[in-house]
Amino acid sequence: MSSDATRDAEKRADDSDEPRVVLFMEAGRNRELLAETLGGSYDVATTTDVETLGDSFDCCVFDTVEFNRVAGTVQSRREMSDPQFLPFVLLVPEGTEGRSVTDAWQYVDDVIELPVERRGLLTRIGNLVERRRTAVELAEREADLRRTVEDLSLKEQAMDEAPVGITITEGGDGDNPLVYVNKEFEALTGYDSAVLGEDCRFLQGAETDDATRTRIRNAIEDEEPVAVDILNYRRNGRKFWNRLEIAPVRGDDGTVKKYVGFQTDITDRKIRERRLEVMNRVLSHNLRNKMNVIEGYAALLREDTDADPAALDRIDEATAELMGLAEAVRKIDVTLSAGAEPTEMQLDERLTAVVTAVEERYPDVSFTLTTPDEPVVVTATGLMTAIEEALENAAKHNDGPAPQVEVTATVDEGWVAVEIADNGPGIPEQEVRVLREGETALNHADRLGLWLMYWVVSRAGGEFDVQSNDSEGTVVTLSVPTE
Repeated sequence: MSSDATRDAEKRADDSDEPRVVLFMEAGRNRELLAETLGGSYDVATTTDVETLGDSFDCCVFDTVEFNRVAGTVQSRREMSDPQFLPFVLLVPEGTEGRSVTDAWQYVDDVIELPVERRGLLTRIGNLVERRRTAVELAEREADLRRTVEDLSLKEQAMDEAPVGITITEGGDGDNPLVYVNKEFEALTGYDSAVLGEDCRFLQGAETDDATRTRIRNAIEDEEPVAVDILNYRRNGRKFWNRLEIAPVRGDDGTVKKYVGFQTDITDRKIRERRLEVMNRVLSHNLRNKMNVIEGYAALLREDTDADPAALDRIDEATAELMGLAEAVRKIDVTLSAGAEPTEMQLDERLTAVVTAVEERYPDVSFTLTTPDEPVVVTATGLMTAIEEALENAAKHNDGPAPQVEVTATVDEGWVAVEIADNGPGIPEQEVRVLREGETALNHADRLGLWLMYWVVSRAGGEFDVQSNDSEGTVVTLSVPTE
């Protein structure tokens, strides 16, 4: 892109709300092709001036030369944008591996190997830009909300009409008892005015992050505002992600009289962000590795007309794995898309239908099903899809002489637990460890089935557990609230 075209792009960024992508790259063919590819969707600017990293943009793309030159500036730019997400992308030549790429992940959000297909590039850049724009929009809404509430007097009628949870507590740096909760807080948490006089810490639970608790407490002790994403628990025990903002309210003498808090349910956003992160990492790693296998064996066949049957079998296996991975991504997208609505179902009937369907596909596997004596109605999104995925995995990967799968559903105080136990070879420890510790460049999942189950249960506010042993098989448990 010419300097004139760059200036025109920068001017368009001032005149429109079009997402802005900065190509921080040396001039050359690669930069021109990228600018042309991205120019149809974004306001594209090209530069090698480190000062421009202080300007406003929605995504920055580096080549290796420029990244090595200004990597230190990236971290400071991230901190300047915090808490809003600001993505950076590194382009590397084909075949680049090793420590240099691994170290780069602490500065960038994606590493793309060149050459890359146009559709793949647009998808990966688009996912990052979408996360950025969502974060900016949320920050703008939060800023607007703060300004609005500052102009309101502390009148219950005005605050009861607010679309977010609002609480008011006593001041002080010890316990801060509630003196007011609005209707949206009651709807969000299930707690009503009966909690007045208690400290709002009752919303915290076993999985609430200790560092986040400490950050809130330190801010209150320092009489400063604070905004955090915190895992809270509703009155029925159901987990949800809460965007919590707390601000001190000072009297005429400057002392803190009260604290006002704002609560917004951001559970769907949190799950979606993690889902995109995991899917991007799994696809970029696994598809590349499998395609390398296919290419290698295909080259072997081209050189030798007396093709090795084992090589052909290996190609078939790799291709089938790629197809399975693509189908898993499709299933996750359909099951957990933003428009997917919770479904009310009678548990025993639906479980019987799902078990029967899987049993027909795997006639050599012995299935048993135990359900509660009384009918149970459950409302959830994608629960049967997750259970079918668990049954499919239990049957498909069990090559023992007498494969068995036992399905047991139990109900206890408003919760239903579905346990799928098999006598197969067990799930690889790496797959289970990723669920607990999260995806990284070095620690990642090869399959998406467990993630599908985890996301479905998390969206329902439930619990997901996997117990696996090479000699004893696997037990998968999905627990969700009945309401």
